[in-house]
Amino acid sequence: MRVLVTGAAGFIAHHVSARLLARGDDVIGADNLDPSGDVALKQARLARLGALPGAAGFTFRPVDVTDGPALRALFEQARPEAVVHLAARVGVRAPAGTAQAYVDANVSGFLQVLEQASAARVRHLVYASSSAVYGAGSVPPFQEGAAADHPLSVYAATKRADELLAHAYSHLHGLPTSGLRFFTVYGPWGRPDMAPLRFLRALRDGAELALHDEGRMQRDFTYVEDVAEAVVRVLDRPPQGAPACRVLNVGRGEPVSVRAFLSILERRLGVRARVRSTPAQPGEMDATWADASALERETGFRPRVSVEVGLARLVAWFQARPGT
Repeated sequence: MRVLVTGAAGFIAHHVSARLLARGDDVIGADNLDPSGDVALKQARLARLGALPGAAGFTFRPVDVTDGPALRALFEQARPEAVVHLAARVGVRAPAGTAQAYVDANVSGFLQVLEQASAARVRHLVYASSSAVYGAGSVPPFQEGAAADHPLSVYAATKRADELLAHAYSHLHGLPTSGLRFFTVYGPWGRPDMAPLRFLRALRDGAELALHDEGRMQRDFTYVEDVAEAVVRVLDRPPQGAPACRVLNVGRGEPVSVRAFLSILERRLGVRARVRSTPAQPGEMDATWADASALERETGFRPRVSVEVGLARLVAWFQARPGT
């Protein structure tokens, strides 16, 4: 299959692309290498994809999904049979003054992808949503049928808007779409701004670590290789019915406190963290907890890697890359 993966230099997309290449698919990776993230890390991820077995099937295109003409040209040239849309402006704690950038990338960019995927009549569009869409008043474990009407961040609001747009395009144009609500993804090649790598750098360097709400918040930490497997399994199984549209949780279904997560890292590195307690941050949910039964029912798979095992793998990768 020829698969267009947007945001190919990003964390999750990197692992998804590697998995598609390993099974023999052709992958067209698109990314604008947005400087709001770590560009050197993005380039390192792309370099790794180019060195993997199956790399002959990988093509990179420096395309911004918000650029309609460029995206249309990419679809016309690449002629993808399926699309995995993971390009996005990420992070629930959007800095002041960046709301427009989130809407441009996450909503306007997704609209361009929907337009081109519909025109190309791709067999399936899989896109990234987020556990953040559940927002205020959600009752754990979160089920896909629950209301998601009270987002706590601009990021969450853009992801919920994507789900609604996907439903409309599935209804109007017969485009099969699957939105995946990812729950706190972590693992090798992760984003430097996320808690796992921030914690690891602080422990390594003996630096003080800010811990929001004394680490009481709970997250359904989900290992990235499990997430990549879920994405590929969903991609292979387009939704049926009319409209051919669904959203699925991708999470382990086992929330862990941030403090317990940090304690595992302390034990792995043999170092005690220097912790400074800070208030809970606006836009953060107290807890996330996935009900992954629908994912398992539709694909025969659910995330299984425990936090202990996942963090052991992350620490091994981190220690093998001194400059991380």
